[in-house]
Amino acid sequence: MPELPEVETVRQGLARWVTGRRIGSVEVRHPRAVRRHAPGGAHFADVLAGRTVLDVRRRGKYLWLPLDSGDAVIGHLGMSGQLLLQPASAPDETHLRVRFRFTDDGPELRFVDQRTFGGLSVSEGGATLPAEIAHIARDPIDEEFSDAQFVAALRRRRTEVKRALLDQTLISGVGNIYADEALWRAGLHGTRSSEALTGPAALRLLGHVRDVLGEAITAGGTSFDALYVNVNGESGYFDRSLNVYGREGQPCRRCGAPIRREAFMNRSSYSCPRCQTRPRPQR
Repeated sequence: MPELPEVETVRQGLARWVTGRRIGSVEVRHPRAVRRHAPGGAHFADVLAGRTVLDVRRRGKYLWLPLDSGDAVIGHLGMSGQLLLQPASAPDETHLRVRFRFTDDGPELRFVDQRTFGGLSVSEGGATLPAEIAHIARDPIDEEFSDAQFVAALRRRRTEVKRALLDQTLISGVGNIYADEALWRAGLHGTRSSEALTGPAALRLLGHVRDVLGEAITAGGTSFDALYVNVNGESGYFDRSLNVYGREGQPCRRCGAPIRREAFMNRSSYSCPRCQTRPRPQR
């Protein structure tokens, strides 16, 4: 699933190409793409026609487009969602779900989703911050993110540190890939108790999270297959910089020990057995 760097890359592309443009019409081609919009696809299209996009914003892995009506379009890419800018003359994608045409006859905005796990909806009055995503915490590249509040909240949690990093009510946008990468840089095993971290150790971990996310954004995100692309259909290349994720059995770039893979929440965790020693079980 796309994580913060991938979604931020899409946000930046959308902001460049749709901000200030007026929506001429919306075509909903698959009802699942707007299933979170309770009034249905016809209402989704009608309420957006004639509205102007004021900006493109993000909270964690969610995007929203504030409109001049005071409402907002909320988008989540799910597992395979793509928001593409295409000339009107371009052939329809096989999994095209929603099409936005603009009054300036410029590029269309197309929501393409092979697995239909993502979706779009309209948040009434949600231009500033949609109520539907207000419960999601700020992410560490947000200017209003509080390092001190995060460290205090992290150390209050009685959980494993990796689980805490994936908790979107504590810190948003950090998924499996970037949690593993940040923990490797910090020299911490993901099962380390969050409440056992000292304040300075928690701050160092946060710094590594922020560095990993920033570097991944610069690289356009991580693309393991053709399903994640930016608005121009281009893949990210941060996978070339991964130190542990997906590198089972390969040598650690810091100490040379073979990277290990362990089961974690129906997924996998990757770490170095030498640099990231597993904490001893508590008696």
